[in-house]
Amino acid sequence: MKRWIAILFALSTFAVAACGGDGDTDATATVQAGSATALASATVSQTPGGTNGVVSLGLEQVAGGFTRPTFVTNAGDGSGRLFVVEKPGVISIIKNGKKLDKPFLDLTSVVGSSGNEQGLLGLAFHPGFSQNGRFFVAYTAKNADNTVAEYHVKTTGSDVADAGSGKTLFAVPDKYPNHNGGMLAFGPDGYLYISMGDGGSGGDPDGNGQNLGTLLGKMLRIDVDSGDPYGIPPTNPFAKIAGARSEVWSYGLRNPWRFSFDRQTGDIWIGDVGQNKYEEIDFQAAADKGGANYGWNIMEGLHCFQPPSGCNQDGLVKPVFEYSHDSGGCSVTGGYVYRGAAIPPLRGAYLFTDYCSAKLWATRQEGGTFTTTEIGELPEGVSGFGEDEAGELYIALDQAGTMNRIIAK
Repeated sequence: MKRWIAILFALSTFAVAACGGDGDTDATATVQAGSATALASATVSQTPGGTNGVVSLGLEQVAGGFTRPTFVTNAGDGSGRLFVVEKPGVISIIKNGKKLDKPFLDLTSVVGSSGNEQGLLGLAFHPGFSQNGRFFVAYTAKNADNTVAEYHVKTTGSDVADAGSGKTLFAVPDKYPNHNGGMLAFGPDGYLYISMGDGGSGGDPDGNGQNLGTLLGKMLRIDVDSGDPYGIPPTNPFAKIAGARSEVWSYGLRNPWRFSFDRQTGDIWIGDVGQNKYEEIDFQAAADKGGANYGWNIMEGLHCFQPPSGCNQDGLVKPVFEYSHDSGGCSVTGGYVYRGAAIPPLRGAYLFTDYCSAKLWATRQEGGTFTTTEIGELPEGVSGFGEDEAGELYIALDQAGTMNRIIAK
């Protein structure tokens, strides 16, 4: 089934600048990396392309019948399979365009999903999965610990994992049910990156975002090919800092629900969910050495949070884009830089949306300048994006329980 979404844009170059104004019209803004330039709305016809013409995008439903899907990914093993993560604790497979009846892995006996932000949240396949069968999951345990565990398949290419092979890498106690992060991804360096929320409640009452002595409110980087149960990459920025957790790659994050690597450049893009007013997109170039402080809870987006004015912004890495809840947004869903072949005008653009407003944005960066354009609207309730092996993009619809491919009309 194909559904044409509200996206129609004229293709042009990125010669735009931030404009003032209010309302729910198309939004375009240009910011310099690390700047505090305010972003605003404007009616524009700019797009993430470099060729003149017109293109429409649509959604094609690939499969349905999922229970609150949170993520979709591929195994990188040449099989063409898609793996769909479902909040209650199941990983399902889409194979040859159909959802298989038997799940790849059923973790409902260990996953706690009573809270809206709890459950099975992340999945990443080892770069050598086709040979070693190893993969990793992030979930909320029955006791509410934020947990990362390793599993494997018994036979290479099997559509069913070994549910008894689980090995816990770590379990972080969490006294609140929200802000759990939960994204996993292997970087081009072969290390496993893990997003951890600030521990929840509201406003980061325990100060976890700025505390290097805890894993909460951080991006972590670990070596799953050494150590027991894992090793610390020697180049981790805080590996030799007294009092700091050596797993920390970057900090000052509130709830980095979804992050991704640009498969071509290795750059990291982070969608960090805001408090009450602002959602943000953070960026780290592939050449950076880690250690970035993205500002929470000193700042929310480009604005002081604690204190509400006059905060010390020295050394903070500002978001490359923010948007306000005034336009109907509530929670950013970070996506991917499009590197597929089916929609050439989108190549090189980072796509993301908002769970409530369903606005679809595209961001490009050239020479440290980031240009973000509102290019259309998706259905409400996008809980996650995903890539197949060819770089084509998919979205998971939370309440609808469907997996959909973004296509050119």
